[in-house]
Amino acid sequence: MAQAPELKLVPTPGQTIGPFYGYALPFEKDNELASQANPNSVRLHGVITDGNGEVIPDALLEIWQADEHGKVVSRDGSLVRDGYTFTGWGRVAVDNVGHYTFTTVNPGPTEEGKAPFIMLTVFARGLLNRLFTRIYLPEDTKALANDPLLASLSEAERSTLIATREQDGSLRFDIRLQGENETVFLSYPRES
Repeated sequence: MAQAPELKLVPTPGQTIGPFYGYALPFEKDNELASQANPNSVRLHGVITDGNGEVIPDALLEIWQADEHGKVVSRDGSLVRDGYTFTGWGRVAVDNVGHYTFTTVNPGPTEEGKAPFIMLTVFARGLLNRLFTRIYLPEDTKALANDPLLASLSEAERSTLIATREQDGSLRFDIRLQGENETVFLSYPRES
């Protein structure tokens, strides 16, 4: 039996023009991973800016995270928000001044001694492919010091991945796409 020659296909960009967010986006309570009534809920918010420090008013952000016990949630129907079930996933379009807000919980460490974090993906105009980063919680300084990713970065780079805990208990995480204090973005071989 003859075999077809191996084809080398080059991936196309994630977005060729756009962004195209209109179909099925947004959906009800898309930024609520947990109910605001949940006693463990926390607000994660910030602003996204470009290399000139100008806000990006049309970005779309997604987060994935473990629950407060460090368990990675695996549930069908995470688009359905029932107000009771923690989904571990959320999406939000930023407002016209580049601000975003999620209602979630503080993630727990997925392993003993590991630094808890939230995965963040950025979709925005001018990006041919989405950007990936992490949001680390600021409290466990020992776990942060032992995190392999953070340990591979300079002090200035590390600081772009650690959220600030505000007086009301919320987490502030600003995203800078380029320039001074640029957020560290991650590369994944399958996504390159």
